[in-house]
Order: sequence, then C-alpha cells, then structure tokens
Amino acid sequence: MNRTRNMVLAALFTALTAAGAFIKIPVGPVPISLQTLFSMLSGIVLGPYVGALSQIIYIGLGLAGIPVFTSGGGPSYIFNPSFGFLLGFILSAFISGKLSDKGKRNSFIKLFVVCLLSSLSVYCIGVPYMYLVLKYSMGMDITIPNAIETGCLLFIPGDTAKSLIAAVIGNKIIPLLKKVQHDN
Repeated sequence: MNRTRNMVLAALFTALTAAGAFIKIPVGPVPISLQTLFSMLSGIVLGPYVGALSQIIYIGLGLAGIPVFTSGGGPSYIFNPSFGFLLGFILSAFISGKLSDKGKRNSFIKLFVVCLLSSLSVYCIGVPYMYLVLKYSMGMDITIPNAIETGCLLFIPGDTAKSLIAAVIGNKIIPLLKKVQHDN
C-alpha cells in the first residue's frame, strides 16, 4: 500500500510541478513560476527520495518532448538558460525532504527555514548553469554579478513567499496524510 501511495503522490507532484510551470511571470531569461513551491512540497510530503524522483520524472517528461516546462520541452531544452533551475528542483526536493521529518509534524519555523535552504539549492545549480548557457551557448555579454542579479536576487522575494506558503501547507498536510495512512 505504501509503495502504491508513493507512486500516486510522486505522479501528483510531477503534475503539480508541470502545472506550476504554466503559472508564470516572464521577467527575463528565467521566468518566475510556482515550480519551486511544488519541488519544496514534494520533498516535505514524500521524503527526499520519492520527492526527488517526482522532479526527475517531471524533467524526463519535458526532455522527452512533452511541453511541461515554462517554454515548452524537448531535448534541446538543456540549452535553455532556465534548465539549470529545473535540475535544481531535484536537489530542492531532496533537501526539503531530508531536512524535514517526513510524516512528522514539524514546527512552522523549522519548515520555513528548510524551504529557504531548499530554495537556495535551486539557485546554486540554476545561476551557474544560466550564466554558462547565456555566455557560452548564446554568446551574450554577461558577468557573474549580472547572472546573480538576474537568476537569484530578482527571485528572492517570491521564493521567500513560496517558502512561507510551503511551510504552512506542509504543516497542515502532514497530519492529514498521517491520518489517512493510519485509517487505511
């Protein structure tokens, strides 16, 4: 039963991350979207391994050509400046799952800090990847400080808000999932 539940929830978070790609604000080479929120929540709800797996499946679907990314899909998407952020979602889910206690009620503050760290991990992969693609693949004249400003600083207020939302949802959903699991 637990394996089936994990598969269903992993598929759900894959779908939620895909849906989050379509709720976006274009602000440059990397749009603001709700994908980060769902990558954080996938780890909190599913744990580090199944949460990361949900994000790997999401990326696999997009690379296979299903237009689930903010700007479509397909194998050539690896040359998109935002692809590094997608890879960061895997680490984000893993970190939020590893640092929170899956299946246990965490304090709101703990979940909020976990989500902030999880969000930071997305920048750690996404910003250098974006810089490399913009500079060497697209031939743009971009500096490292410009990349940090464009790929990180611009997103901090929104990702802080998403971390807050993820902490609230995570704190509410874990007891409900425990109750459903206990009732079965």
